[in-house]
Amino acid sequence: MIFSPRISLRQLAQLCRRLAIAYQAGLDARSIWAKETQRARGALQRRLKITSQSIAAGESLSEAFSATGNFFPPLFSELVAVAEQTGKFDTVFTQLAEHYHQQLQFRRQFLASITWPLIQLAIALGVIGLLIWIMGFLRTKDGTPIDLLGWGLYGNTGLAIYLGILAGIGLLIAGFFHAARRGMFWIRPVQRLALRLPGLGGALQKILLARLAWTLSLALDAGMEIRRAVRLSLRSTNHATFLDSLENIDRDLEQGHSLHEAFTETRCFPRDFLDVVAVGEESGRLVESLALQTRQYREQAQSATATLTMLASVAVWALIAVFIIIMIFQLAPFYFSALGGELG
Repeated sequence: MIFSPRISLRQLAQLCRRLAIAYQAGLDARSIWAKETQRARGALQRRLKITSQSIAAGESLSEAFSATGNFFPPLFSELVAVAEQTGKFDTVFTQLAEHYHQQLQFRRQFLASITWPLIQLAIALGVIGLLIWIMGFLRTKDGTPIDLLGWGLYGNTGLAIYLGILAGIGLLIAGFFHAARRGMFWIRPVQRLALRLPGLGGALQKILLARLAWTLSLALDAGMEIRRAVRLSLRSTNHATFLDSLENIDRDLEQGHSLHEAFTETRCFPRDFLDVVAVGEESGRLVESLALQTRQYREQAQSATATLTMLASVAVWALIAVFIIIMIFQLAPFYFSALGGELG
């Protein structure tokens, strides 16, 4: 469900960090999840309570998580199931904590960089709203309202309509990004287009490959079967380009093809990534090769995040410039008309 509650990234990073420490200390699973339930609040507490009660009743951790619905991300749930099978709880939770913490840092950097352009946009929109409200007090000699912008909006009613339009646009944008995070099917054409755009596409590809390589490395290191690990890593990108290739890759692996061959057939992976997979398979050190490539991709992903931030800032400033230009063209006729009246 698109509007069903989910754990926040910050809560997830903190939860994984505490679980890693608890399992490293050798604490009992029942006491670990009971303490986490007591510590949590709101929706997280309700889900952890379900988990804690299921574990206390003798159910497995994976069964306990299945009862929480989609509250926890698939990557978290599936890796926890593998950790349960292999006993590598401390390793899996440590890696997950680092992964989610890094995602949280990227998000904070992005928001910090784009805050000022958004404030400027809010000021520009506020000035337009103030002008619409002020026009409600302006009248010509025959009592006709003066519409400086030519939009038919003035006074309290015009301001209410203007704010309603802004609220509607804001909800549409928020809904779009929320749907993108949830991986809604109708978002896929937009994802494919974004990956082809100059500048933006290259930055996105680095971020997606970093996530894919990390997930595949961790899943294989935790003991997950190769086909399941590949499916999980492709789904972790939540991007149409990789999701569309999932069935073909899985079929090739089932038929006995190597991972390098299956990835190559899709034609959606860069050469450097394919070379790493080929070398890893030939040497029998695929996990180590992917882990090394993950570190390199993460360094590149930091630069990619900076690029995305710059592009977002430029987009906001361009939007501000459009508003200013529109205002100039809308106000210019009124100004020249008034100037002509004075000269006449």
